[in-house]
Amino acid sequence: MLNRRGLLTTSGAAALAACATRGAGPDAAANADMRLDALLTRQFEAALDRNPEQVTNLGLDKGARAAQRGQLTDRSPAAAELERRTTLENLAALKALGTAGLSDAGRLNYDIAEFRLDTAAGFARLFPYHSAGIGRPGPYVVNQIAGAYFSVPDFMDTQHPVETAADADAYLLRVQAFATALDGDTARVRENASRGVVAPDFILDKTMGQVRALRDGPAEDKAIVRSLQRRAADKGLGGDYGRRAQAIFEGPVRAALTRQLETLQGLRKDAVHTAGVHRLPDGERYYAQTLRSNTTTSYGGEEVHRIGLEQVRDLQARIDALLRAQGYTRGSVGERLNVLNKEPRFLWPNTDAGRADLLASLNAQVAEITPLLPRVFSTMPKSRFEIRRVPPAIEQGAPGGYAQAGSLDGSRPGAYYINLKDTAEWPKWGLPTLTYHEAVPGHVFQGSLAREDSSIPLYRRAGGFAAYNEGWALYAERVADELGVYETDPFGKIGYLQSYLFRAVRLVVDTGLHHKRWTREQAIKWMVDNAAEPEGSAVREIERYCAMPGQACSYKLGQTVIADLRAEAERAPGFDIKRFHDAVLQGGSMPLTVLQRRVRSAMRA
Repeated sequence: MLNRRGLLTTSGAAALAACATRGAGPDAAANADMRLDALLTRQFEAALDRNPEQVTNLGLDKGARAAQRGQLTDRSPAAAELERRTTLENLAALKALGTAGLSDAGRLNYDIAEFRLDTAAGFARLFPYHSAGIGRPGPYVVNQIAGAYFSVPDFMDTQHPVETAADADAYLLRVQAFATALDGDTARVRENASRGVVAPDFILDKTMGQVRALRDGPAEDKAIVRSLQRRAADKGLGGDYGRRAQAIFEGPVRAALTRQLETLQGLRKDAVHTAGVHRLPDGERYYAQTLRSNTTTSYGGEEVHRIGLEQVRDLQARIDALLRAQGYTRGSVGERLNVLNKEPRFLWPNTDAGRADLLASLNAQVAEITPLLPRVFSTMPKSRFEIRRVPPAIEQGAPGGYAQAGSLDGSRPGAYYINLKDTAEWPKWGLPTLTYHEAVPGHVFQGSLAREDSSIPLYRRAGGFAAYNEGWALYAERVADELGVYETDPFGKIGYLQSYLFRAVRLVVDTGLHHKRWTREQAIKWMVDNAAEPEGSAVREIERYCAMPGQACSYKLGQTVIADLRAEAERAPGFDIKRFHDAVLQGGSMPLTVLQRRVRSAMRA
């Protein structure tokens, strides 16, 4: 259990309900709320001006924002510097406005905004090399899971609409802008290298392999070209859009990819193998800041490491009992789970047909659990989602699974992605819990509810906090278990607990890498031995934590806080699980401290 002193307090936390005692009437509270809402809306709209991809993701690239459908985000060093200045200015403006007179709802918006801006300002003041605002935050602008080369082709294929000739023309403008975005990333990589910030050799190697795979080969075979050609033809648009996209790729895009590859190759000559960010300028403080930002707690590396070790021991004991009940008695828990990983009866063929069958099984799991959800949730999302394979061009470095939100108006579905590079990494006994985590009742479920809730301001529906989002998705795995999905599937129950074990192991290896200065190989071995993660998957996971320090700690810490809140609520008479889930979900994503206050207040009401 997490002790409460580890949770951050936002300024004036005890004043959440103070409006009632300030002597301010309802008109004064409404006026204060309106001033805050106007400020946060202005800041949000200005951020959208700087991020056309988010505009498209939200489905707002129409009307006054229609021109942004043909643009990509400026990734240059100058744009990064503007982002840092803007963050500091926005925080100053928020603090100048203050909290006087705010209603409870207004204070909730204030506290969430203050935490977001305060943590972002910590990076802006001290760590100019930190990448923020686009993609996955971390110290290396281009790596195996981040950069325009990684995100733009899939964004164009899955999020940029192609319904009209104007859409197709805008697509071509974005293909042209792709070259500029690549060069912006490359310039920032060079700038950060001058500050002493270069990715480890193994990250550079994997990144260069993926950049090279995107650059080389016929342009007509590239996803960013094929997508436009296929969709324009489906709509009968004419205009030879595939040929035009191919020409842009052959020219400026391929040249920009070559420049990026040459830059990475130049840095590779002197790159080190040290995995942790402790080696970077002021690296220990940088890691502390990433922990604060990702977990929304004040826990340091030592305490997170200790919590992880305790939870690993507890979960291994629970799994041990289940394994013994199935006749698996010899070896450590990790060794016995690794035996299950390799048993043919649990493996999908590593073929196109095997991958298709695997995806079909995920859809069947969704169909099985969806009718059960009204037992424990009072509100169900209206929007749909799809299960997709991670694009093969980026699967070498991509996470095992992840979710993508749909548009605000529901016209573009959400998505649950699974990495099918090697089906042996997904034994059948572990797959159901991944579906419950990424899809329903996890990420896609929670994200859809938030985006569909018009009572939550748009500037909050469009963002989120890792500890809340990942904590909910991990807690959702428990909800699935409580709905009885494993009653006739004892190995699925083992898979569910192994998923929790995997997240507890993350606490240990992330802090091991960045706080205790473990090597990459040491962390990989610890994960394989203790979480029974297949080695290929463990390699990608550990390398991901090297590129995104602190993020892996958000899952188990967030889940633990939500579980503690539920245990606290269950001790009160008349506990209602639907009411508890409403209290957690209906306010949208927020820092854990704010969530604690909100849930406790709602359950007392």
